[in-house]
Amino acid sequence: MRQNSLPEIGKITTSKIDGLAIRYAQAGPTGGIPVILTAPWPESIYSFYHLIPRLQTRYLLLLIDLPGFGHSESRQNVMAPEAMGNFFLKILHHFDIDRTHVVAPDVGTPAVLFAAAKQPALFESLVIGGAAMLPDLAGGALKDMIHSPQGALTNVGADGMKPYLEQAGKLTPAPIIEDFRAASAGRRLEEAAQYVRGYTTDLPKLEPLLNQIEIPSLIIAGKNDAIVPPANAQLLAEKLPINRHMLLDAGHRVWEEAASDYVEAVASWLDGGYRFGIS
Repeated sequence: MRQNSLPEIGKITTSKIDGLAIRYAQAGPTGGIPVILTAPWPESIYSFYHLIPRLQTRYLLLLIDLPGFGHSESRQNVMAPEAMGNFFLKILHHFDIDRTHVVAPDVGTPAVLFAAAKQPALFESLVIGGAAMLPDLAGGALKDMIHSPQGALTNVGADGMKPYLEQAGKLTPAPIIEDFRAASAGRRLEEAAQYVRGYTTDLPKLEPLLNQIEIPSLIIAGKNDAIVPPANAQLLAEKLPINRHMLLDAGHRVWEEAASDYVEAVASWLDGGYRFGIS
């Protein structure tokens, strides 16, 4: 990747799904079980730039900015984990997908778990983690946003993510950081915050569903994550019936801070590891 340009992650398109303009990228061959990757917050589909070269030789990939995140449109009635899970099922319907692997770190984790609880037959395996699984298990700025009043971030814009983006910029190329910054511009930070405010009502509903989700799940988290402490991944490991739990030597951004280990773990899982050695 040239230092002054965005990396190649596939053909980037915007499509209307349930009335919202959703940005996604498509890469890899057709056929087989596709892999859907949902972007973490406050990032975008470019978060996966390390992973795409390894996976696109074998899998059809769909990298998706969920509503209100990245560069996809928001709507109030989808900005909570359970509602986003319902929207994720509409994404599958839109792309005519009846079976998929999903890589959904951070905010994608609770949404995809809700979707998997409702329609498990659609999911071959999950790669999850880095998401607060109960409001009291969140830390730092995330905990503050969960408990922030509605409208508190309306006029803050991307400045509200400045510390995060400055830290991310130590590893992530500048053009990608600019894409991330634009994802929180204007009202977008407030719109995204509405999703995590929904943790207070939705995550207690999700917890008792976890032991019913009999889908192979790879849980990856950073052992030094101050935003989403490892106790959140431990909760998933204790509740999900079929899982493998990995703590990488990283903070919150395991996909970047421990990129080599993250890529290897996800690739090995998709290449068949999800069928074997599950605890």
